[in-house]
Amino acid sequence: MTDRTPIRVLIADDQDMVRTGFRFFLDAQPDITVVAEASDGEEAVTLARRLRPDVCLLDIRMPKLDGLEATRLLAGPDVADPMRVVVVTTFDLDEYVYGALNGGACGFLLKDSGPTLLAEAVRAAAVGDSLVSPSVTVRLLKHLTAAQAPTSAPARTPLSAAPAQPQEPLTDRELDVVRLVALGHTNAEIAASLFVSLSTVKTHLTSVQHKLSVRNRVEIAAWAWRTGHTDGPS
Repeated sequence: MTDRTPIRVLIADDQDMVRTGFRFFLDAQPDITVVAEASDGEEAVTLARRLRPDVCLLDIRMPKLDGLEATRLLAGPDVADPMRVVVVTTFDLDEYVYGALNGGACGFLLKDSGPTLLAEAVRAAAVGDSLVSPSVTVRLLKHLTAAQAPTSAPARTPLSAAPAQPQEPLTDRELDVVRLVALGHTNAEIAASLFVSLSTVKTHLTSVQHKLSVRNRVEIAAWAWRTGHTDGPS
């Protein structure tokens, strides 16, 4: 996105107050504009396909078509020209996280994450990055690790598994970034912790995604948990 082209956002939620609150905050951002609102999943899909917003913010529990199915229709693996979807929900349930990320969502936020993180998720999605609420990330990845145990219930495959050995070795600094991602830190928190710029963090993440052949930061973190790269000094 450029300074002259605001990020165009569609908001879909069945609660008027939520849509109004999201619109009020996002429209106040100099680089974001809300172009449409929808009160149910069917309307969201119709408007998104017609308007092609840069980012779609979808609630999960909506009438006619829930947010997970709407996500699959707009961003799923069978979609020829997938859109960028961020799921924003009150419900912190693992099956929702799995469903959203499997359906192609590039972000998953809880509504109580706050407006600042909401705007950060929109901006991340607009440039092809992803953001998942830190509290969700850590718990999700612990479950992913546990699901690989032989005694566990039949495993879902919520995220693609990166191979243990990357295509190219990760640098020490990239491993520092990976560890902090796995512990649920945002890009801004990683930058502060490592005393580097936000753009440097993003550059490292892009490199890591390429080396691990993964789609987003959640899969980066999953690799870290699976391969034991969640401990050690930065």
